[in-house]
Amino acid sequence: QELSKLGEKIANLEHLLNDNNHLVAMLHQSLNHHRAVGGANVSSGSTQRRDGALPGCQLANEIKDGSNGVQLLDVYKLLPFDNADGGAWKQGFEIHYQGNEWDEQPLELFLVPHSHNDPGWLKTFDRYYLDQTRHILENMVMKLSQDSRRKMIWAEISFFSKWWNDIDEQKREMVKRLLKVGQLEMVTGGWVMADEANSHYFALLDQLMEGHQWMQRHLGVKPRTGWAVDPFGHSPSMTYLLKGAGLRNMVIQRVHYAVKKHFAQHQTLEFLWRQSWDSSSRSDITCHMMPFYSYDVPHTCGPNPAVCCQFDFHRLPGRRVTCPWRTAPQPITEQNVEERALLLLDQYRQKSRLFRSPVLLVPLGDDFRYTESSEWDVQFENYQKLFDYFEQHPELRIKARFGTLSDYFEALQKHLDAAGSTLPTLRGDFFTYADRDDHYWSGYFTSRPFYKRLDRTLEATLRATEILFSLALAEMRRFHGDGRAMDSFPAREHFQRLTAGRRSLGLFQHHDAVTGTARDPVVVDYGTRLFHSILNLRQVLQSSAHWLLLLDKSQYYHDQSKPFLLMVNPSVLLHLSLVVFNPTEQLRTSVVSIVVDAPDARVVEAETGRPVDAQISAVWAESSRASTKAFQLDFIAELPPLSLVRYHVTKSSSDPTHRAQYTFLHHGKPTAIEAQHFQVSHLEGDSAPTQLSLSNKHVQIWSSPRTGLMEKLRLQSGSVREVQVQFLWYGTRARLDKSGAYLFLPGEEGAQLYASSEPPLIRVTRGPVFSDITSFFRHFTHTVRLYQLDGHAGRSLEISNLVDIRSEVNHELAMRLVTDVDSGNRFYTDLNGFQMQQRQTLSKLPLQANFYPMTSASFLQDSTCRVSLLSAQSQAFSLFSCAGELEVILDRRLQQDDNRGLGQGVTDNKLTASLYNLLLEDRRGRAQEVGGASVEHLSLLAHLTSLSLCHPPLVMVAPGDSQLPKLRSFLPLHSSLPCDVHLLNLRTLEDTKEAKSPSQEVALLLHRKGFDCSSTPEPPLQCTWSAHEEVDNNTHTSHFNCFF
Repeated sequence: QELSKLGEKIANLEHLLNDNNHLVAMLHQSLNHHRAVGGANVSSGSTQRRDGALPGCQLANEIKDGSNGVQLLDVYKLLPFDNADGGAWKQGFEIHYQGNEWDEQPLELFLVPHSHNDPGWLKTFDRYYLDQTRHILENMVMKLSQDSRRKMIWAEISFFSKWWNDIDEQKREMVKRLLKVGQLEMVTGGWVMADEANSHYFALLDQLMEGHQWMQRHLGVKPRTGWAVDPFGHSPSMTYLLKGAGLRNMVIQRVHYAVKKHFAQHQTLEFLWRQSWDSSSRSDITCHMMPFYSYDVPHTCGPNPAVCCQFDFHRLPGRRVTCPWRTAPQPITEQNVEERALLLLDQYRQKSRLFRSPVLLVPLGDDFRYTESSEWDVQFENYQKLFDYFEQHPELRIKARFGTLSDYFEALQKHLDAAGSTLPTLRGDFFTYADRDDHYWSGYFTSRPFYKRLDRTLEATLRATEILFSLALAEMRRFHGDGRAMDSFPAREHFQRLTAGRRSLGLFQHHDAVTGTARDPVVVDYGTRLFHSILNLRQVLQSSAHWLLLLDKSQYYHDQSKPFLLMVNPSVLLHLSLVVFNPTEQLRTSVVSIVVDAPDARVVEAETGRPVDAQISAVWAESSRASTKAFQLDFIAELPPLSLVRYHVTKSSSDPTHRAQYTFLHHGKPTAIEAQHFQVSHLEGDSAPTQLSLSNKHVQIWSSPRTGLMEKLRLQSGSVREVQVQFLWYGTRARLDKSGAYLFLPGEEGAQLYASSEPPLIRVTRGPVFSDITSFFRHFTHTVRLYQLDGHAGRSLEISNLVDIRSEVNHELAMRLVTDVDSGNRFYTDLNGFQMQQRQTLSKLPLQANFYPMTSASFLQDSTCRVSLLSAQSQAFSLFSCAGELEVILDRRLQQDDNRGLGQGVTDNKLTASLYNLLLEDRRGRAQEVGGASVEHLSLLAHLTSLSLCHPPLVMVAPGDSQLPKLRSFLPLHSSLPCDVHLLNLRTLEDTKEAKSPSQEVALLLHRKGFDCSSTPEPPLQCTWSAHEEVDNNTHTSHFNCFF
């Protein structure tokens, strides 16, 4: 058996090595200024397949796993969601057993002590550490060392690393000894226990790497088991990352109570969680789903919380916590041990009947447990007396002991191997979560949208900085020839800024941070960390770019008080140089926007002096008043992959840059327009056209002249589609249960169309670089923009909303797109930006249950058309009850707590921007509808559009003084990577010998993305794609390759 397992591991390593060799060879073709040729990369001019699809694309596939497979979409169709009263286990059913079920094999029980420590929720991260976490960890070392039978698990490395820095070497050695002998187990090993709905997979992976690398360096251990008991729903994207990080088992808790009941009835609470797109078992991870309401002691020993609470000895009379069922625990004595043991055994046996094996996992803990030394004593001593009683009475057929998760899963696997049985496979995700009644946790998909957007800004800044810093160090070592960085380059200080940025981003992935479910002061603390990290990363970015751009490297200097390059924030004075960094692996045509101090500016390429297409637009101080001192300069930049490209901004009166022209429409009182440098026209009342229209080479849109909101559009193919933009209000219930930070509980009236007391002011901008229509409503400003760009960059519409609902009480603002796509009740949302998941609007579920998380993408489609909404921030998304109507929640303002422990509403709203690209594509060729649960992918064009949206060019300003050092553009790649290969990160690793310093090793993370077959981009994409890498059906449509 061991040889067989070893053989499987070797085969898997050989397979991964083969993949890596292909991708490394492909990357070498692009690096060092060698043109990519031949191989498996097919250019856009190459012959397509006979069916018209791009080579390497993925057809929609129906998911079939046989009789032992579970598809969550099928489960949802099957369940009645009737919420029947189950008795003692209110959300379940009565559990019965005969008593002889353990005659052949005794019940093998592992009691796993744990303490769930939130890195911010009701208190800030630092306050929790000072008040509670450090005491828990101090007690852990002392109490575990007193008795070798005691065990403990720990998950949050953010806390553990902070404590590690505070303790002496003697305690550190004690911790290592506890890890070595198996009394302490580090589980999951992420920087935090991450949210799995709003977090992007870049951030999920980054916080996982940060935690694992810290553990490897300081503890010398790697986690084997995942522990996710508090995220509000669970994503298979996270399981994929855990499996790739070497974990083989995991535990989850927050799953819809009706799904738990169904799984318990069929004894499928333990399963092999498989990726929807994977036709093999390669991505499988063994998953244990906790069956009851919560991870606290009353809901983990068995189905009756009133009984289980009596075995939470932290609630003994006279202690801080009590049992709400009014029956207190009793200290275990010789007089009551038999009665107490049998009562507890009955719960263990009932719980065991929900699983297929006699191996039973029972967690013992709750939030911030074991803070006091006395709690360790009462829990361990009383349970040890019960365990001793079980051991002294073998007729009870139970072997009980303290354990870790690895202890449990090793025993489970041993039993499965001995029985020759396997666990069922499961595909799908566990959203949207409900913990009771119709209380669906879909509110947090949008709560605190300002901070969700800030999260993605830091993510993009961190990725760009990682790449440029790694390239700078590599170039320095090549320049010196001895592997050293320049002495004048502050590599160590910059690496520490990078590390702090990684950890700030990682901390915010915590399931009470990016979710928007922490108290106001805690949210401010998170936001301050994010903002400071962005500023510090900009220092690293500017310094790295400075070195790479210098023609004479010896002229590099570092003076942080007077940096050579500045990120664009204030108005750019004329006669300065711009440096534009393209953080993507693709050649891209982008519109770069800066603010200048004069309207007669122009832009030229620094290397050639060639003018570039540009447009001067107004900077609007108010909706109808333009600034006279600041002007927006937009120009079209051709940016090679990962390049730093230089431009000059100069003053030119002889060849002026085109200025935007403005048209204002208003159906109310006449509005005075102040825009002295621009041509302005007014249309009011009867003079307004029947429709407003904008167009570029690819798309034409028509909007209402009364509201400015889009109504329909025409594609280059000639097809005209209805796409109508609407805005809506949601209220909350009138009775006791109301919406809050976690819950979305809309009023019985449902969504109400947004109504304004007077028509909005509409401003139409027309110019050679972009044109847009902006509508100014009281609570939001809505803009739809078309860019005049060739290639795929001009195919999508940019939609932006600036939302301000600070005047509202218990209102949520939504944007709805009404299309004529005959999608039925089926639609797709992404999971963490990593993969697409099929959804279905179910009429048997309440409105709030049909909202799902959208991290970065969603689409709906019929046999002829697909509508994709690509997002720069995470939000709640739904297909409205009618086919073809998609909806996103933009912001929420709620005055009350929703009784999930936060103790406050959500009233700290800010002026918040949301940004999208809307992409319509004709479907043809192999377009097909697959019945049942199916796997679909974004189109290649949607992938590239999303990449550009989430990773915009970064602009820096250099002095224009001719006496300053000479610069030249930096072009590390001569050609783009294949369209379907994404450079996720280029992450410099820490030096193993010198702490807090960069090593010469870099983690290269590549993600090859599956893409849809049913649309072929027109015009053809100017990049290649890896056509012949595909093997074994869909197995490799989403995977990473890491090189260290």
